[in-house]
Amino acid sequence: MPSFLPDHLKPWVMLALIVGMVGTLVTGRFGSDIVLMGVLAACVLLGLVDPQTAVAGFSNEGLITVALLYVVAAGMKETGATNMLVARLLGRPKSLLETQARLMIPVAGVSAFVNNTPIVAMFLPVLSGVARRGGFPPSKLFMPLSFASILGGVCTLIGTSTNIVVADLLNESNLTHEGRPVRIGMFTLTAVGLPIAIAGLAYMLLLGRKLLPGRSDPADENAEQREYMVAMRVPEDSPLAGKTVEQANLRSLRGLFLARIDREKASILAVGPDEILHPGDTLNFVGNLDSVVDLQRMRGLVPITDEQKASHDRPKLRLVEAVVAASSPFVGRSIRDCGIRTRYEAVVVAVHRRGHRLRGKIGQIVLRAGDTLLLEAPPGFVRRNRDNSDFYLVTERAESAAPRHDRAWAAIGILAMLVISISFGVPPIVAAMVAAGLMIIARCSTGPQARANVDWQVLVTIGAAFGIGAAVNNTGIASMVAREIVELASPIGPWAML
Repeated sequence: MPSFLPDHLKPWVMLALIVGMVGTLVTGRFGSDIVLMGVLAACVLLGLVDPQTAVAGFSNEGLITVALLYVVAAGMKETGATNMLVARLLGRPKSLLETQARLMIPVAGVSAFVNNTPIVAMFLPVLSGVARRGGFPPSKLFMPLSFASILGGVCTLIGTSTNIVVADLLNESNLTHEGRPVRIGMFTLTAVGLPIAIAGLAYMLLLGRKLLPGRSDPADENAEQREYMVAMRVPEDSPLAGKTVEQANLRSLRGLFLARIDREKASILAVGPDEILHPGDTLNFVGNLDSVVDLQRMRGLVPITDEQKASHDRPKLRLVEAVVAASSPFVGRSIRDCGIRTRYEAVVVAVHRRGHRLRGKIGQIVLRAGDTLLLEAPPGFVRRNRDNSDFYLVTERAESAAPRHDRAWAAIGILAMLVISISFGVPPIVAAMVAAGLMIIARCSTGPQARANVDWQVLVTIGAAFGIGAAVNNTGIASMVAREIVELASPIGPWAML
């Protein structure tokens, strides 16, 4: 596309666009993808870069590799593999400092091998649960999570999208040293990145933690804590069978109370921490919604709905809150007799009644207008029933009803294969493509879950940045800035230049 700008004005116009872009990003009023795409469009319209070069970044191998790593991260998330690994490392910390240390170290370690953006997304639910169980302000953990993922990401090639993109640009430049091509391998950055990561983690744990705000989320402070009654069964093959209540971590769920254990011939009302769980036990809990959701996703427990077995397709289901309307035919009928499973293909896993603590079995609870039901329902339930006269309000939780716990080790094995293959010289895009495909084939994640886990904003931002970078090169801004830096720093030496 021909440019109407004189050549001597192009660098200054490009500089003005960059300053405007940075200033707009600092305000935070618009998403980074919107801002960078707007600047890229301006570069094309002003003739600073041709359309083919402007969009070439979206086919860059580094960008595609980052997209594939999101699918790998989806498999780790949907199988509960991330939660399983972190739970073993976290244990039961007794202080905020211990919590931060046990959280940051595994996050930094995992982030070295999984792109740090999806890592933060995977760990946020874990982090929220840790803060809730420990009684800590979430703000004391959110920033350490972010910094740990960034610090871990600089240690390896695939730790952050920036490393992948730079490595791909280096490959395209065909630079050589002593006759050999210069390449960034899997652990090329480790010698520099690892000491930086250790120093950064040490600073956050010793000094930086004192600067973290201690405020809680106002929405959490003002929100009404609805108390649900929920029953869970210990299956025959449960890893919790034979463990005590304390060993199973059923006393560390803040906001959740184990009210009763029902066995074949007896009920235990005063449940102590040393009570041993048996296969077939029914555990009756009372607690707030977030803790109930954590319980639904716990490995080794399945929900009891209307005395029927839990669905084997729970990972495909969604958790939905529905408030029973006054005109609903469910009012005055027990949950078992309502036919919710037949009518909506959904099951009731927990019930809340304002001002009352419900007792008894879920299937025998007689519903009233205003009761809130926590349902396991198929995707699309909210869309189909938002205007249904049977319910006042229908909302859907972001997470699936339960992880695919039986596929967790498969997901971990695929991730290990990804790391090992790149370490032995397999191109990152090839290794990531195979790993992403295996996550789907091994049923660690479904196609819709994988697509939903991809952060398109990040991908669009990276792709647009390539086009803007080409415009910077075309206008001579890059070489002009480089010359100025070299002239200023060369008398001091290469370390000053770095």
